[in-house]
Amino acid sequence: MSANLPPVLGSARTGETPLAAVVVLAAGEGTRMKSATPKVLHSLCGRSLVGHVVAAARTLSPEHLVVVVGHAREQVTAHLAEVDAEVRTAVQEQQNGTGHAVRMGLEELAGSGVVLSGTVLVVCGDTPLLTGGTLAALAHTHHTDGNAVTVLTAEVPDATGYGRIVRGADGAVTAIVEHKDATDAQRAIREINSGVFAFDAQLLTDALGKVRTDNSQGEEYLTDVLGILREAGHRVGAAVAADHQEIVGINNRVQLAEARRLLNDRLLREAMLAGVTVVDPATTWVDVTVAFEPDALLHPGTQLLGQTRVAAGAEVGPHSRLTDTEVGAGASVSFTVADRAVIGEGATVGPYAYLRPGTRLGRKAKAGTYVEMKNAEIGEGTKVPHLSYVGDATIGEYTNIGAASVFVNYDGESKHHTTVGSHCKTGSDNMFVAPVTIGDGAYTAAGSVITKDVPPGSLAVARGQQRNIEGWVDRKRPGSAAAQAAQAARQSDGGEQ
Repeated sequence: MSANLPPVLGSARTGETPLAAVVVLAAGEGTRMKSATPKVLHSLCGRSLVGHVVAAARTLSPEHLVVVVGHAREQVTAHLAEVDAEVRTAVQEQQNGTGHAVRMGLEELAGSGVVLSGTVLVVCGDTPLLTGGTLAALAHTHHTDGNAVTVLTAEVPDATGYGRIVRGADGAVTAIVEHKDATDAQRAIREINSGVFAFDAQLLTDALGKVRTDNSQGEEYLTDVLGILREAGHRVGAAVAADHQEIVGINNRVQLAEARRLLNDRLLREAMLAGVTVVDPATTWVDVTVAFEPDALLHPGTQLLGQTRVAAGAEVGPHSRLTDTEVGAGASVSFTVADRAVIGEGATVGPYAYLRPGTRLGRKAKAGTYVEMKNAEIGEGTKVPHLSYVGDATIGEYTNIGAASVFVNYDGESKHHTTVGSHCKTGSDNMFVAPVTIGDGAYTAAGSVITKDVPPGSLAVARGQQRNIEGWVDRKRPGSAAAQAAQAARQSDGGEQ
């Protein structure tokens, strides 16, 4: 870094002047994504691109947060209402440049009587790696340096294609030169423009009215404001981001995947430093909204999505995907898909289990191999070990459900509920035809189809009597392998020839 650069931005600091507004530019079409989905609505790590930017901006508690929308504005506006109900939107009917977009944002505020005073941040809606800490530090630098505008910059290993930051002897920015227009000396500069700015609100408003469109694109460029303010005698400064990866913009799906990896690595690093063991970060994926407690353990191939919570000492994976799922302390979950489920303290799930919405496993309960559950309340210590479906059911404590059991909850029109009490033992290959209740301490015989309530402490047997038809194979399948085997068995037993 050259000697005339200001200090690199570090952790978040609160600016001394009010943060009047954050304006997020999200009007572009993003044709290089080659998608029916607007670019800013593509997601990574549990949030849309614009959702990440809004979340970072919101950490600064700006007086106003405005997102400028244009392409597919109905979709983008509806999405913003879901992620942050306090966000205001401004419409850029025609995408006439970044300066025009910012002007639309400020006019939206002015139209409702807002008079801006203080600092305005302008942020791109496709920079999901940008953190609130960097934005806060930018606002702080803008104030302490007394700038009319401060550019967030970064020093990158390869600046090809980026606008270069040209500075004067005092460190002030004298120009932003696009790569195609740069001299060889300017192309050697590694400090680049991020497209993120801090402005004095009043100076920005005045300068936007002076931006011209006499350029090759016929658009209003926000960067022209810098020249207008500099020519008016105001200082244009810059602040260098500590991590150049934060300013990465997304223009295609390759860059989206690269950003997803970078953000995932950041999230896993934070988790590991907080006491979580991640066996293989390269194959472990988490959303920004996932929370951990110390000593959680994540095995390879694990995906934790949405509002998933993993408590202390819990073990998840390998090859598990949990969405909006709570995993209790000391629980073990392997080779499992779970969606909106609660897994109790010390419970065991998997391998190859599927927990659907509404499943709640009690303390030390078990959902074992090839078990599917939906809308099921499973009591403490209860086990459903093998090859079973439990749907729309309540099972008490310390009950054992036999292998290959099915809770028959659907009659073709409506779902019905099954209740199994505590300390029950149900046989293998049982069908519980809801609505039905199995009382506490009851048993059911293997192969039974339970259609009536079973009183507490009873044994229910619901199957036909076994009848053996002697000699059936010899008569119906003479000469077959089965007939020959049967004859050999009778001979070895000393029976009939």
